[in-house]
Amino acid sequence: MNRIKIDLPPSFPFSTLITIRITDLNYGGHVGNDSFLSLIHEARQQFLLSHGYKELAIAGTGLIMADVAIEFKKELNYGDIVKISVAAGGFDKLGFDLFYKLELVSGEEFVLAGKAKTGMLCYDYTNKKLVTVPVEVRENLT
Repeated sequence: MNRIKIDLPPSFPFSTLITIRITDLNYGGHVGNDSFLSLIHEARQQFLLSHGYKELAIAGTGLIMADVAIEFKKELNYGDIVKISVAAGGFDKLGFDLFYKLELVSGEEFVLAGKAKTGMLCYDYTNKKLVTVPVEVRENLT
């Protein structure tokens, strides 16, 4: 079986710390795949806010997620602190990729817990159509 492999960029200009909540756990007692996706969604929002953007207001347009890939590396449990780093890349006419590195904070060490990538497209929610990535967004996020 072929496995998803995500090549992360060499550096990440943004990171945030998130504590795992009891509601993030599944019946197996660890973070479920749906909650893992929610964690990267939160990190994406914080990344955009750090640049003065919101997902529905990014230089005159909105964003819509076209795809997602996740590589799970380590279980996350209640009370764990996770450092989520975010970087943008792979820009083309209509969108770009966001890369996420999730690391379990263990004292002074960081243990890789997962990697993810979301394909983001610029989207006009009023007219329900894709639009070109604003030059300002490409410049500010890279």
